[in-house]
Amino acid sequence: MRRCLDWFFRNRQTGEITIAQMPNPALWIVLVASVVSWIWHPPARAGFDLDCLVKAGLVVWAFDELLRGVNPWRRCLGAAVMIYEVATLI
Repeated sequence: MRRCLDWFFRNRQTGEITIAQMPNPALWIVLVASVVSWIWHPPARAGFDLDCLVKAGLVVWAFDELLRGVNPWRRCLGAAVMIYEVATLI
């Protein structure tokens, strides 16, 4: 079991255990747009635009994690977010 967990969480680039890491630009956009939306409570059109920005940013981030995730955990996280975002768009 330990070897399996080690394989799942081990960063392939550094050899360290990586569960979370510093956000990339797409995730920073998601975080800023979410905070602005939460604090400001924008009117209909601006609120819709911010929601679209958040969802698009999450899709970009998830796709990036699927392609370039540093370990299987990060790739699974990207896949889960992508599945959720696609499911909520349908």
